[in-house]
Amino acid sequence: MARFFIELAYNGAAYNGWQRQPDAPSVQEMLERGLSKLLGAPHEVVGAGRTDTGVHAAFAVAHFDAASDEAALRVREPEFVYHLNCILPKDISVRKVYAVADEKHARFDARRREYKYYITTAKDPFSTGTAWQITQPLNVDAMQTAAVSLMRYEDFTSFAKLHSDTKTNRCTIFGANWRAEGDKLIFTIAADRFLRGMVRAIVGTLVDVGRGKMTPAQFCAVIERQARAEASAQAPAHGLFLTDVQY
Repeated sequence: MARFFIELAYNGAAYNGWQRQPDAPSVQEMLERGLSKLLGAPHEVVGAGRTDTGVHAAFAVAHFDAASDEAALRVREPEFVYHLNCILPKDISVRKVYAVADEKHARFDARRREYKYYITTAKDPFSTGTAWQITQPLNVDAMQTAAVSLMRYEDFTSFAKLHSDTKTNRCTIFGANWRAEGDKLIFTIAADRFLRGMVRAIVGTLVDVGRGKMTPAQFCAVIERQARAEASAQAPAHGLFLTDVQY
C-alpha cells in the first residue's frame, strides 16, 4: 500500500459540502471520481475535515491509498496533477500530490485548522458568492473584544449544530481576530478542531455584537450557557473559507 496526501482548493457553491452524499454532489465524490477514472480502479479519499454546503476551501488536505503498485507509480509521474485537474470540474483544483508514511492520516493527524470569514461593507459585485454583504455600521472593536474571549473557553455547545454525531463539543481555540482591509472585514479563527456549523454560528453571533444587539459580556454568557438557542443564526455559508491545515 502507498498512501498519498492531496492539497487542493475548491469553490463550494455547487456542492453539498465536502462529504459524500447519496443524492447530492460533494467535493469528496468529485475527487474520488477523478482519481478512479485516472487510475483505472476505485479510490476512496479521506479529508482533513468536513465543510458545510456552500463553504469554500482555499487550502484543504485529503489522503488516499493507491489501489496497486501500478497506480502508485502513475501517481508519482510528474504530469499526474495536471491530468487529474483536466478531469476534475473547474471549481476544484488540486495543487499538490505527494507520498506520505502509510500510517499518516489527513484527518486524525491534523493538529491545527484555520478558517477565514469574509464580510464586505460595501456593495461589491465581485464579492458575490464569496463574502457576506453588510452595509450597516458595525462596531468592530466590540466584535474583536468578543472574539478574543473565545480563547478562554473549551466547550462550544452554543455554536454546535443540534443532533450531530459529535462525541464532544470541546475544542481548543488558538486564535480569533477581526481585521479590516479596505471594504472588507476578515475574521480568522484557528483551533485543533471545529464542530459542525461552529464558525458560522460564531460569526453570526459576533456580527450581532457589532450591530449592538449584545455586548461582549453577553457574548461570553452565550458560550457559558452551552445552549445553541442562545447564539445567533449562522452567517451565510458563502463567506467562509477553510484556509489552512497543519500537521
